[in-house]
Amino acid sequence: MSKGLKILCEDPALELSCYPDYEFSGSKFQLEKLLRESSTLYVENLSFYTTEEQIYELFSRCGDVRNVFMGLDKTTKTACGFCFVEYYNRADAENAMRFLNRTCLDEHIIHTDWDIGFREGRQYGHGVSGSQVTGKFHEDSHPGRGGFGRQAQI
Repeated sequence: MSKGLKILCEDPALELSCYPDYEFSGSKFQLEKLLRESSTLYVENLSFYTTEEQIYELFSRCGDVRNVFMGLDKTTKTACGFCFVEYYNRADAENAMRFLNRTCLDEHIIHTDWDIGFREGRQYGHGVSGSQVTGKFHEDSHPGRGGFGRQAQI
């Protein structure tokens, strides 16, 4: 799905884009409808040392977080730089999109996109090595991702 589809409101911070879900088999219209109703965000460019607690702490500033699902490398089952943040309602998720996209967390500029909702199995990276691939497309992604986080310095 290409970036640039606008949600039905005036706020450009709520641009309707999404994490590339390779398993979605519905139409583009169905995907757009799910994204407009979603209260789940896909968050990428996390440090490999960012903890679930750090995600909760930051994203709870925008509303009540229902769940955080950390992305894992398929092979090693270690963090691989992304997560899904699920809110109880759409308004809180919109606040997070508006205020947290492109902010710094654990010395990394994070990126948020709308997601259709977490399902078991989606926490594993899609990269050839089992890790995540989408972060490399952002100009401010950190290539080392793991070497400079707070947890690594402890």
